[in-house]
Amino acid sequence: MLVLLPLQVVYGTTGSVGSGDDSRVMSDKVQVLASSIYKEFETMIQKSGEDSVKNLMPLVVNVLESLDLAYLEKEEYSVDLEMLKEDNEQLMTQYEREKQLRRAQDQKCLEIEDTLMEQIRELEGKIESLESIMRMLELKAKNASDHGIFIHHELLK
Repeated sequence: MLVLLPLQVVYGTTGSVGSGDDSRVMSDKVQVLASSIYKEFETMIQKSGEDSVKNLMPLVVNVLESLDLAYLEKEEYSVDLEMLKEDNEQLMTQYEREKQLRRAQDQKCLEIEDTLMEQIRELEGKIESLESIMRMLELKAKNASDHGIFIHHELLK
């Protein structure tokens, strides 16, 4: 007679109860499902004998193992997805922060450029004024020199 034990389902790569790194405990969802199937198998064995489930049981075990692996992969993908979401959120935050810094730097550059252009205009105005004053002083100096020469000639006469 086939004996099914309602223990925690553990399996490895060989399908036997594992004790090494290759084995792990089935997920709770699959264990609940396996327990329900186990009860149905017990009922079928009591009614129809072991032969009624002999060929079906390995198939059901394989399906349960596949289902458990699918749950495991789903959980891993969910964890990966959450990590990617967090990474994306951090990157978006960093991008927004850098974008704001860039805007602030661009604004500061524009302000500095405007200030420099204003200073250049002021300095160009001062240069023009100084050049005008210099021409006027050169003319006064020439006139004074000419006047001095004229007076010198007048005194010599």
